[in-house]
Amino acid sequence: MKHGPVTSEPPDSEASALAAELRSAVGALLRRLREQAGEGDLTSAQKSVLLRLERDGPATGSALARAEAMRPQSMGAIIAALETAGYVKGAPDPADGRQTIISLTDHFRARVGAARAVRQDWLQRTLQARLTVQEQRQLADAVALLKRLLES
Repeated sequence: MKHGPVTSEPPDSEASALAAELRSAVGALLRRLREQAGEGDLTSAQKSVLLRLERDGPATGSALARAEAMRPQSMGAIIAALETAGYVKGAPDPADGRQTIISLTDHFRARVGAARAVRQDWLQRTLQARLTVQEQRQLADAVALLKRLLES
């Protein structure tokens, strides 16, 4: 008699329910973290541009528009709003004076550092206040699993 492979995978319905619960919990956690940092009134497009500049470094407006898959005019409006807020600055491109290189300001970097510290502090205090040491270890194991989910 031949049997199928033995797996420890939950049935599809359980995996589907787990996926829904995980998405909901992660979304709620992200909202709480944003609340702690008081991220203000930045649009998702503005946040995306700021994160890209932080991750990839200075870039031209046209390079940012391509990377964010948007029209250069739309990127121009985003950059103008971020400049007005003091989060980015432009400087002439040394290789092509017709272009402007957009970079993050020290003011923005300081703000991001402070906001991250606030979120980290809130999360650490909440973990310690609401979870036992054993539960914190279980959560650490779950975080390792979440990281595996994100591997490509």
